[in-house]
Amino acid sequence: MDTYKKIIFADNAGNSRAPMAAELLKECTLKSPIDIQARGIVVLFPEPLNQKAEAVLISNGITLENYMSSQLEEEDFAKDTLVIVMGITDKQKILDMFENVIPENVHVLTELVGDELEIMDPYGGTLQAYGICYETLSKSVKKLAVILNNLPDGN
Repeated sequence: MDTYKKIIFADNAGNSRAPMAAELLKECTLKSPIDIQARGIVVLFPEPLNQKAEAVLISNGITLENYMSSQLEEEDFAKDTLVIVMGITDKQKILDMFENVIPENVHVLTELVGDELEIMDPYGGTLQAYGICYETLSKSVKKLAVILNNLPDGN
């Protein structure tokens, strides 16, 4: 895996798992500066952070103010950009939707870090479901930070 200047977490609407994962990675200590963002794979109109996702973040000491989901775009795909999705169907959707996509730079989070199960989509679930999703994301993102910190410097 190469070194990356930007990491984009992407999920369906871009208003729960992706922003939670992005904020979790921002909380980690990374040896190289990386632009960390969240996007939706299909964003018909910008939406604020899901209220239950926001509640879970706040209860874990993370405040994400004025967040609005935004669409993953062709120009998001660059040689030094890693796109991380929550499931294999999201990955396939991205590979099918975008011409500029660099397939080796699109990964399912749990596959990338060696976890067995995909990150479940808590959409429509209870606050507890969002909490479980957060805990699962937290473990996988911490593993991701270790992987990123062990990459050779690209300079």
